[in-house]
Amino acid sequence: MRSFLQKNKIMLNDFKKKLLEKGEVYLRIKVKPNSSRSIITGVVDDEIKIDIAAVPKKGKANSELIKFLAKEFEISKKNVKIISGATSRIKLIKLL
Repeated sequence: MRSFLQKNKIMLNDFKKKLLEKGEVYLRIKVKPNSSRSIITGVVDDEIKIDIAAVPKKGKANSELIKFLAKEFEISKKNVKIISGATSRIKLIKLL
């Protein structure tokens, strides 16, 4: 389990480096709403799997995802944009 978490952290750090170098990065996210807590559960190729502790109604899961990503990448919530997939579990996110 520990090596799995370390691998995810290394992959996430790669995305953070890209954000710092380029000023923006696009992420493909697969969201699982209604989870007990918000956490990254996996990184496969360029897709990040995230459990979100919010219901997928009235934008609550999207808001929680934005808040979670802003915290993980240490950026403002206004710099997290959902480009596509607002009503889908698979989303394209732009970080500035």
